[in-house]
Amino acid sequence: MLGDLGLVAGLALLILLALRGVNILLAVLISVLVIGVTNNLPIEDIFLKHFPFGPSGAFSFAGNFLLLFLCGGLFGRVMAASHAAQGVAVGIMSWLGQKRALLIAMLVCAVLTYGGVVVFVVMFTMYPIGVTLMRTANIPRRLYAAAIALGAGTFTMTALPGTPSIHNVIAARSLSTDLFAGGWYGVLAAVIMAGLGMWYLQRQWHAAQRQGEDYIANDKDQHMAALAPKEGEPLPGLGLSLAPIILVLATIILPRILQSIGFDSTWQQFASTQPVLWASFALLVGSALCFVLFPPVRKQFVQAAGQGVDDALLPLINTAAVIGFGGVVIQTTGFHAFAQWLLALDIPALVSVFVSANLISGVTASASGGLQIFMSSLAPAYLEAGIAPELLHRIANLAAGGLDSLPHSGAVIALLTLMGLTHKEAYKDIFVVTVAIPMLAAFIAVVAALVLV
Repeated sequence: MLGDLGLVAGLALLILLALRGVNILLAVLISVLVIGVTNNLPIEDIFLKHFPFGPSGAFSFAGNFLLLFLCGGLFGRVMAASHAAQGVAVGIMSWLGQKRALLIAMLVCAVLTYGGVVVFVVMFTMYPIGVTLMRTANIPRRLYAAAIALGAGTFTMTALPGTPSIHNVIAARSLSTDLFAGGWYGVLAAVIMAGLGMWYLQRQWHAAQRQGEDYIANDKDQHMAALAPKEGEPLPGLGLSLAPIILVLATIILPRILQSIGFDSTWQQFASTQPVLWASFALLVGSALCFVLFPPVRKQFVQAAGQGVDDALLPLINTAAVIGFGGVVIQTTGFHAFAQWLLALDIPALVSVFVSANLISGVTASASGGLQIFMSSLAPAYLEAGIAPELLHRIANLAAGGLDSLPHSGAVIALLTLMGLTHKEAYKDIFVVTVAIPMLAAFIAVVAALVLV
């Protein structure tokens, strides 16, 4: 009984500390101490075994995915330094017009994240551009933040096949599938997330206009606007700016194309069995193309590469810390009882996957953290229940992208902090587009799979 109360108290404490702006690593360490002590786990095992080095330990995760995070950070920073990221944004802006600013924000974020730019880099790329968009189109800051969250943290993260996101790679690595596994279900869910999410944001924008809610500048805006391209500064065209992203995606998909035509080779087998290394290689290839195509980045490539590494470290540490929190949680009897209860529910196995992956991601407030724990602790049982690895890959990914964006999510906190917003001001809109709608999309994908399989 005390252990179960400790689990609840530890999770509640983590959420509370995160909401109060406490560093997520510090919040995790305090919370795991509460959970460990109330569950009679030796302190030395908590901090020297389960949290850092267990199967779902922080350092275990960081070691396995360090290269992918570093290459993602490098590619994102090189895209920004070359002005290719801004070229994508401005090109789509010219195509759609500033009146469609929310759609532009979603599309640019989606293109960048689908091409491998890490979410945190996308946030910093979009905010300077967003200052101009918000001012020109009179968009409330809270809605622009939600548009960024929709484009960067939903369908390109867990749904669209082929994305080099950490979530897609975790599933591929754990299940020996490729990054395109369960692709049609992912496409279905992506259309629902993007369509319903943008419908909601446009509806809220019109309501804000009727109520006289305007864009209000803050102190951050002037500073961040300085990071945007200077007026009159030449930018690469949309086609050229997209070239590195297209190359990244083409590199990832190439082994699958070759396999479909019957070509077999050692490197192709390597690409299929090593999704972390292959996705990292694809991001390096994209970075190299930026170096070749864009003179601005050649002048500061070493500096940009170093900044890219810095960009990757904080997301890696925060994600690893939350996964380490889960690594302690799964050592408790309460978690094992919870897992057994989930597996024993008299519901279809795919529905059970939807429920369990959602709840675990909610506990960790991280889709990648929840997915890592799900794959190490529950996925084997679902495979034994007869779910195909490719289907489990996609459904688990979709489900993990539901409750992951609760208030204590590191990405949510980073976005609100960057844009100078509070949870009270902006979290409702972020919740709708990153929690409610993705959960609905994932459930529809589950229903479609039950009908078709």
